[in-house]
Amino acid sequence: MRPTAVILDWAGTTVDYGSCGPAAVFQQIFASQGVPVTAAEAREPMGRAKRDHIATVSRMPRVASAWQERHGVPCSESDIDRMYADFLPLQKRVLAERSGVIPGVADAIAMLRALGCPIGSSTGYTRELMEVVVPLASEQGYRPDVVCTADDVPQGRPEPFLNRLVAQLLGVELSPSVIVVDDTPVGIEAGLRAGCTTVAVSKTGNMLGLDEAEAKALAADDLAARLQRIEADFRRQGAHYVIESVADLPRLVAEL
Repeated sequence: MRPTAVILDWAGTTVDYGSCGPAAVFQQIFASQGVPVTAAEAREPMGRAKRDHIATVSRMPRVASAWQERHGVPCSESDIDRMYADFLPLQKRVLAERSGVIPGVADAIAMLRALGCPIGSSTGYTRELMEVVVPLASEQGYRPDVVCTADDVPQGRPEPFLNRLVAQLLGVELSPSVIVVDDTPVGIEAGLRAGCTTVAVSKTGNMLGLDEAEAKALAADDLAARLQRIEADFRRQGAHYVIESVADLPRLVAEL
């Protein structure tokens, strides 16, 4: 199969090793409301549009119970709106420090372009947030042909609208020859709903949830065991392929 296009996610897939930026901000936002959440809770809905992400965390049974106990009423839509309004400027500041291109990504994209493959991208971030990320990534050698954001479509992931829009702007039809690459379950689901070949990222993304230094500090057998569990989870969800990093994507494409 010769790919007609590749559509890549951003945080955890091409930038921000471990997708640490958004996870930390979600925790800060809920802590500011007197309802601390764990890193696992903050990461679980990763890949969704960010207001949807906040709403999903707020509805988790433990979090909802803690909110009721702290505030005396359930978390409301206005509460979610307020947290989202707080989220955006805080995330914008964090992104200035958390937009490092993941090692090997720029070279991998160059190899794919040499094969004549257009490069699209999508994200749960807003256009405003991506105005911070895109120039920083460009300075480091990563420049996708198309960038579509959560506020460009009626519904974000796991709905397939982002993939459809990216494909339209690239001038290709969605099909199994389009490869969707993502580090989150909702991103893989969105790719499957779009009828694309899906490639999940295990090591550099949200599911391992460690930055590059933390991942390197793990014992080799511990890291291997964690990656095996992540791969098994992605495959149960329906991911067609699992790679550790986008740096491995050209090899996979060559095998395909």
